[in-house]
Amino acid sequence: MTAADLTAATDDHHDEHHHGPFIAHHFDTPMQQFDSGKLGIWLFLTTEILFFSGLFCAYTLYRYHHPEIFVDASEFLDKILGGANTIVLLFSSLTMAWAVRAAQLGQNKLAGRLILVTMVCAALFLGIKAVEYSHKWDLNIWVISKYNFNADFVPPAPEGAVARALGISQWLVNLSIIPAILFSGFLIGGFVYRGMGNKVVSSFFFGLAIMMSGYFLGAIAGQMYQNSIHEHHDAAHTAAHIPLDHGPAQAADAVTRPQAIGIFFSIYYCMTGLHAIHVMAGMAFLSWLYYRSLRLHWRPDYFGPVDYVGLYWHVVDLIWIYLFPLLYLIK
Repeated sequence: MTAADLTAATDDHHDEHHHGPFIAHHFDTPMQQFDSGKLGIWLFLTTEILFFSGLFCAYTLYRYHHPEIFVDASEFLDKILGGANTIVLLFSSLTMAWAVRAAQLGQNKLAGRLILVTMVCAALFLGIKAVEYSHKWDLNIWVISKYNFNADFVPPAPEGAVARALGISQWLVNLSIIPAILFSGFLIGGFVYRGMGNKVVSSFFFGLAIMMSGYFLGAIAGQMYQNSIHEHHDAAHTAAHIPLDHGPAQAADAVTRPQAIGIFFSIYYCMTGLHAIHVMAGMAFLSWLYYRSLRLHWRPDYFGPVDYVGLYWHVVDLIWIYLFPLLYLIK
């Protein structure tokens, strides 16, 4: 075989395995690459489920041995906020599945919009969860090592609309300083790149700014709800001539709760906190998909990354579907 024949054979081999951009050379067909990636993501999700299984086992054992603690601790969990987060995540699963379908059809702009809506839902979930956490911290409810049960359950309710606005502003400054910085940075970055003529990058930054606005929306709505609950509670106690230092979860004789309740909240913070970390990781993956959607990367023969992240997001939502009734509803 001459050098010319060898070169021709090599060129034929390259032509045979050339499937366009994003299709790795060691795969014979785009479907083979897709199936390989899907097997990998399923193996990864199996390890994630095993990871959470240990916490579910801890929950089951503690509930079996101390059922009374769950009745006591449930008084500090807000079913309304937990239910709102459940609805938000269910809707985000719908938009994520729709985005996968749009990517399959090569509808990049629609896929990008749906991925952005999914990110906003994720940020909204985190904003509401931040309100729940901050309320418990105000009541000095923490993990077992620092749990201190006391009579000061409900902070004094703000008086009037101005006081409520100041309370919300103070809460946002104390808890949301990082998202506020990110929101401002993404917004400024969007205008900067827009001025430079880079529409793709500017749209990406504007999208992230919209996502952060979802966090603020959830935080503000959740905090306003908590303030309304406090006002209603204080008004009821004032009408009944009961001192305001007794919260809704404590009788007038200041019944002492057992120290073991802190173990419940240790499990609660581990399970919900770990889930929140997975939500934030999902937001990072979704941001990457959103950028690639703006770059028009998805085609009928290449949409695997959207499908893989969609599977991850559905598993994260499914874990919350189990967490919500186990922690908030079952006593």
